[in-house]
Formats: sequence, structure tokens, C-alpha cells
Amino acid sequence: MATGNDSRAKVLVLDANVQHAAELSHRLKFLDYDPVIAESPGAEVDSGEIAAVIVDDHGDAEVLETASRIREQHPGLPFLCLSGDASFDKGPNWALDLPLKRSQLKHLLGRAERYQGAERRHRITGTSHPIRAVRRLIEQVADFDTNVLVTGQSGTGKELVARTIHDLSARADKPFVPINCGAIPADLLESELFGHEKGAFTGAISARTGRFELAEGGTLFLDEIGDMSVDMQVKLLRVLQERTFERVGSGKLQRCNVRIIAATHKDLPQAVKDGEFREDLFYRLNVFPIEMPPLYQRVSDLPQLLEELLIAHRGEQQGELRVSATAADVLANYSWPGNIRELSNLVERLAIIKPEGIIEVEDLPAKYRDAEPLPNAESNMVSEAMQLTNANLKESLQSVECGLIEQAMQASNGVVAKAARLLNMRRTTLVEKIAKYELGPATTN
Repeated sequence: MATGNDSRAKVLVLDANVQHAAELSHRLKFLDYDPVIAESPGAEVDSGEIAAVIVDDHGDAEVLETASRIREQHPGLPFLCLSGDASFDKGPNWALDLPLKRSQLKHLLGRAERYQGAERRHRITGTSHPIRAVRRLIEQVADFDTNVLVTGQSGTGKELVARTIHDLSARADKPFVPINCGAIPADLLESELFGHEKGAFTGAISARTGRFELAEGGTLFLDEIGDMSVDMQVKLLRVLQERTFERVGSGKLQRCNVRIIAATHKDLPQAVKDGEFREDLFYRLNVFPIEMPPLYQRVSDLPQLLEELLIAHRGEQQGELRVSATAADVLANYSWPGNIRELSNLVERLAIIKPEGIIEVEDLPAKYRDAEPLPNAESNMVSEAMQLTNANLKESLQSVECGLIEQAMQASNGVVAKAARLLNMRRTTLVEKIAKYELGPATTN
């Protein structure tokens, strides 16, 4: 690959037309990026150095093959596509309009850099369909100041979604301020949100800045919004409508410029029917809903989650710790009422009890060993993904992917187009994967 030697963010250019690649390289240098032109289809890519990939295939099969290989190896790497053919099912990818505009190129490259930063800081782990759908929604809404309501069971990672949206937005360099509305007594929540003046109430010995002021220009995350009292809901609604508020004990209106992301584990539509949550506030918050799936609905992500959590909880002096195939199968059949939080707590406990080696079924607490199997087809493939020896993340995920493709092909009687719809992927992508895994003959129409 041809590349510069400075510290500017690198952008990989995949273009079959040498002249176009040179022109694009010149534009990138003007925007203060370091262009990296792929000189051969087999060129290797270090995703840690690349901020984004720009693809213009001009119908060139080798360029598309290279792009597909890079996407498989580095699913989190942002792609900017100049051709309608160069689109990808997995990972972040955005279309560049032709003729190419400098403003759009600059905007999308900045977005790609923010995405990379968010992936490093707040990684949403997994490649299951539910998690891929969540990622797509995050990417779609991040650039807008739209209110977002994140729903899902406790422990599914709702705050992680909120932080990722913030990090991908134009507000990323401004504060992200979280507040748990259910953890603060109702009579203190108003002061926490809006602040108070000295002497506003008994105990207010000094003025205090509220969360709305702290989040100015950034994002305010209202966690467990469903636990907020109806009286407080009225005050919050007024702020969302008028974009102004008053500190407790002050008659001075203050304007606010914050993005609101709320989250709850409760069924808010039902709470509205029961008179526990204001309907007008619900619609004000629920402009762009995102639902985080419970862990039992995404057990195909379990191998990757286990691997990341084992690494995260491994002490500096500890050796390698892995999960046996049979133990992984037991965990895959558990219902996980505490979701990712419960899984993280379990891994932390196991890392203390057994600092290195292989975690077997007998090492698991009784409630996991004695759990009734879940009627979930994905769970049967997890043990196959967690090999006792020579296990690695790439092989684990490929094993799960292969199993899901086989199931979809059986359900569609070998018709690739139908199987692709079941898997929510492009038909051409599925054909490539069938050939890659040597899954046998199939009908393409």
C-alpha cells in the first residue's frame, strides 16, 4: 500500500480507476487526511490505523472482493461508498453522492472518526441480528437532535446505547450527563435536574448547578424515566416543550440546549393506560425508540461476550481462562434474567475462583447448572463455537454463522433468495458465504 508517514488519520482508498484514486487522494490531503491507496486486491489492512475506507468499484470484481474481505475481517471499520453496488450488510457504511462534494466528504469522514472512537470506548458487542439492528438504529439517529427512548430489561446495556449515540453525534465533544430518575427521591429530583439557589429550601446552604446546566450543549441521559413521579413529569414536559427552565428558588428563566435520551425497563404504553405516565410526555420522548434485546434472545453473541468479559476481568498476574464447550452450552440454555450485568458478575466471580485454565460445568453455580433448557435454536450452536482447544473469536463466530446459514437454507428448502430474507442479508452475500463454508448446492431463485 502507498501511504504517508505523518500522524494524520488514514483513509484507505479502494478504486479500480487509478486516475480517480489519485484525485480522491488529493481531496483527502486537502482535508488533512492521510490517503492510503490499496495497490493490490490482496493488500493487508491494519484497522487500528485506518479511520475509514472509501470504495468505488466501477464494476471491478477484485475491488469488491477486497472490500468484502476487509469488511469480514474488520466489521467495525466505517465504509464510505461511491457506488450503489458497493454496499454491505454488516458494519457502518454510508453513501457518498456523485459528483463528490467536499462538505459531504468532510462530514462523513468526521462521522467515521467519531464512530471509531465510540467503538473503542463503548463497544456494543455482538453480531446477532438483534444487535446489528440496534447498531443500525444508532447510526441512523446519531446525527440528529431527536429525542430517543431506549427500552429493554435491566442489565441489557441501555446506557451503553445512549453513550454510543452521544459519541457518534456532533455533540460528542460536549458533556454526557446521566441521571437515574429512580434512584433519587421524588422531592430531590427537581433540584438534581434543574439546580437550586442558596436558601431555596431547608439544607440548601449554597447554590447548586443542575444536570440540565451541566449537560449544556451535550446530552442528558434520563435513566429509568418510568420511575419519575407524575408531578415531576409535568415539569420535565414543560422544559422539553419550551427549552427553558428555572432553578428551584429562582424566578429567572434559563435557556437550555441539550439532547434528551431517556431509558426505562418499564412498559410505558401500559403505564400511560394505568395513569402512571403522562401520554404527552411519552410521545415527546418516544420520537425514536430503540429496544435493547434481552440476552436470551441473542445467545449467538455469548462466545464473543464471554471472551471479552474474561479478558476484562483477567488480573495482571493471571493466566489464560477459557470456557469449555459443555459449560458454554449450559450458559446458553440459561434464561439470564439479569442479562449482560448478570453475565459480567458471573465471569468476575469465576475469574476469582479459578484464575486460569478451563471453566467446566462443575465450576458454575448451581442455578446455572440446574436451569431448564431454553427453546432457542441459537443456543444449540454455542457449544460448537466454544472449542476446548485452539479456540479463538473468529473461529467461534464463523461456527455460529455457518450454523445459522444451514438452518435458514433448510427452512427455505435450499432457495438462497428466501434464506437471505430470513437472515436479513443480501442474496449475493449469502451466495459468497455458502461458497466460503462449502455448504453444498443451493437454488438461487
